[in-house]
Amino acid sequence: MMDMLAATRAVRARRWLGYLVALLAPCLALAIRLGLGEGLVGYPFLTFFPAVLLTALIGNRGAGATAALLSALLAGYFLVEPLGYALPTTPSDWIGFGFFLTVCGTIILLVGWLNQALDQLGATSRALAQLNAELEQRVECRTRELAEANLKLEAESEARLAAETQARQAQKMEAVGQLTGGIAHDFNNMLAIIIGSLDVARRRLADGRGSIGTYLDLAMEGAQRGAALTQRLLAFSRQTPLTSEITDVNGLIRGMEDLLRRSLGEMVALECVLSGGLWRTRVDQGQLENAILNLVVNARDAMPSGGRLTIETMNAHLDDAYARAHAEVGPGQYVVVAVSDTGEGMPPEVVARAFDPFFTTKPTGKGTGLGLSQVYGFVKQSGGHVKIYSEAGRGTSVKLYLRREMMADVAVSPSPRSEASPIPLGSAGEIILVVEDEDSVRLATVASLRELGYTVRHACSGPEALVLLDAQPGIGLLLTDVVMPSMTGRMLAEAARAKYPDLRVLYATGYTPNAIVHNGVVDPGIELLTKPFTLDQLARKVRKVLA
Repeated sequence: MMDMLAATRAVRARRWLGYLVALLAPCLALAIRLGLGEGLVGYPFLTFFPAVLLTALIGNRGAGATAALLSALLAGYFLVEPLGYALPTTPSDWIGFGFFLTVCGTIILLVGWLNQALDQLGATSRALAQLNAELEQRVECRTRELAEANLKLEAESEARLAAETQARQAQKMEAVGQLTGGIAHDFNNMLAIIIGSLDVARRRLADGRGSIGTYLDLAMEGAQRGAALTQRLLAFSRQTPLTSEITDVNGLIRGMEDLLRRSLGEMVALECVLSGGLWRTRVDQGQLENAILNLVVNARDAMPSGGRLTIETMNAHLDDAYARAHAEVGPGQYVVVAVSDTGEGMPPEVVARAFDPFFTTKPTGKGTGLGLSQVYGFVKQSGGHVKIYSEAGRGTSVKLYLRREMMADVAVSPSPRSEASPIPLGSAGEIILVVEDEDSVRLATVASLRELGYTVRHACSGPEALVLLDAQPGIGLLLTDVVMPSMTGRMLAEAARAKYPDLRVLYATGYTPNAIVHNGVVDPGIELLTKPFTLDQLARKVRKVLA
C-alpha cells in the first residue's frame, strides 16, 4: 500500500505524466466500450468513469478534468443509433452529459482530497519516522553517555574505595605501630629493671656479698609492672576473664571512698553523689573498682593546681535513637557511674583518641596511655557503654553505662576490701597435682607450692596426670593449665572428676580460651588463677579452693 502511494506521488510530481494518462485512459476506455459492442447499449459513459478515476488518482486535478472532458467528447460517439458520433441534442442527452460531468467532478474532488490526505499522512509518517530515528539516536547517545558516566562513577568508586582501604591500612599500621612501640618501650624498661637487678644480685651472690634484697625487689617490681601491662592490654582487647556478680554500685563506691581520697591527695576535693533507688548491675567488682580508680587518677592528674572531683551514680534509659547514633550500644536500662572533674579538659581531637592504647598527653614517665583503654575494654566486655564529655578549660566527665540486672530483687553489698593478712600456708598432708606443659612454669609453680608447705606431684600432660591420679591416693587439688596439646585442662578436669568426684580443680592460664570463658565471663563453678601470679596470689587462691 505504501509503495503504491509512493508511486502515485512520483507520478503527480511529474505533471506531464498525469496529462499523458489523461489522454491515454479515455482512449483505452473508448476501446473497451467498442470491444463490448451491444453489451452496454444505453450506458455510454460507463467505461469512462474508471478512466477519470484512475487519472484523478495518479495525476492532479487538472489531469482529472482533462480526462473527464475528453471522456465526455468520446462518449458522444454512443449517443446516436446506429453507432456514430453526435453532440447531445435532446434534453435527455444533456442531462446524461451533465450527470457524467457532475459525477466526474465529484470523483476528481474526492480523489484530490484523498490525495491530499494521503500526502499529509505520508508527510506525517515521514516526520514520525524521522522523529523516531532522531529519538533512537538521542536514546542511543544518552545511553552511551550514561554508560560512560556509569563507568566513570565505577572508576571513581573503585579509586575512592582503594584510597579508603589505603587510608584504613595506614591508620591500622599507625595504630599497630603505636601499640607495638608502646609495648616495646614499656617492656624494654621493665626487662631492663629485671635483667639489671638479677645480674647485680647474681654477681653479689657469686662474690659472697649479701644485701641482694633490694635488687630482688626491683626485679619483682619490674615483673609485676610487666604483668600489669599485659592485663591492661587484655582488658583493652576484651580478653580479661570476668567474674561477674550482682553488685550494689553505691555500696562499692562507699567502700572505695577512703582509698579514693588517699589517691586524690589534699588538693582535690572528693564528692560522692549516690542516687537513691539505684538499680543493680552484674559486673566484675574488682574490674569496676580498677576502672573507677583509673578515672579518678586521670582526673587528679588533670587538676595539678587542685579542684573538685565528683562521682555520681544514676539510673538511665538509652532509647533506640541513642543506640543508632552510637556503635555497639543496645537500647535499654543502665546503671551510670559518672566521674567528673574541674580540670584542664580535652579538645575534640584528643577526646577522639582518648581510648587508643598508649595514647597519652601526659609528660614522659607520667602515664602509660593504657588507663582509659583498659576502662573502655572492661565496660565493653561487660556489655556496657562508655562516653566522654569534655571541653578544654572546663573539665571532663566520663560516664560508664552498665547493664541493669533485672533479676536482682534483693540488696547486694559489694565484697569488702580485705586488709593485708599473712600468706596462708598449707600442710604436708594436703597433696596438689600440678599439670603444666611448659617445664619452667611447672617447676616454678611446684617450687612455690612446696614453699607454702604443700605436698606436690606434677605432670606435663593430661594423660600423664590421669596416671598419677590413679597411682597417688589422697590428691585433693588439681592445678592445671588450660591450653595444652592433646588434652586441654578442661578435658582433663572432666575426665578426672568423672573418677574422683570430690577432686577440687583450679585452672591457671595466661590467656582465656573458650574452654572456661564464654562471652568474656568465667563459666559458673570455675576457679581461675591468671598468669603470672605471685606467691601471695597463689597461696590465697589455693587456700580458697581447698576450703
